[in-house]
Amino acid sequence: MSGVTFDYMEEYLRGLIPNRDKDLLELEKFAIENRVPIIQKETAKFLEFMISMKEPNNILELGTAIGYSSILMSKTLNNKCKITTIERDEKMINLAKENIKSFGLEDNIEIKEGECLEILEELDDKYDLIFMDAGKGHYNHFLPHCLRLLSDKGVIIADNVLFRGMVASDDLVKRRKITIVKRMRTYLDIVSNDKNLITTVIPMGDGIALTKRR
Repeated sequence: MSGVTFDYMEEYLRGLIPNRDKDLLELEKFAIENRVPIIQKETAKFLEFMISMKEPNNILELGTAIGYSSILMSKTLNNKCKITTIERDEKMINLAKENIKSFGLEDNIEIKEGECLEILEELDDKYDLIFMDAGKGHYNHFLPHCLRLLSDKGVIIADNVLFRGMVASDDLVKRRKITIVKRMRTYLDIVSNDKNLITTVIPMGDGIALTKRR
């Protein structure tokens, strides 16, 4: 379990979520068997909800992995949105391209290959929704670029912000994760205390932070 909520809560909430279609289930199975980190089941449902409510035309994702969340977001809007997703791992890029092609979404989802921060510096489009799910120790570095790229009524959804509960409790922090925890706390401090932003943190999955301009 994630360490963010009680096990019995996660089991109950996940039990309420219907199974996905066969093709997405296959991606989930592949991710589990190959230890590829993808969004947790309840986080995926929350992302679906937000996408359905916001109906964004232009989405930016930081962290493609095997393409699971990009495909999920596209399918939620019946492939009527444009998604730009960033990934640096060549193996993940190749797998994501295969998966995106198998869903017929090559025209909807564009993978930008390289370091996230470097690519963010080059982008100048406006995005209605930004899903932050890469480089957990660098969210605070990504933030200025995400705010620059965010449309006026856009939303930033940051995943893993409680990082197995470590961000909320020193008692849970593992020595090798201290830097990530400190930087994630910095990110949450920034988005929570900036008077120009409004942020809420939800203890779901591994922790989700929603940020928008006031």
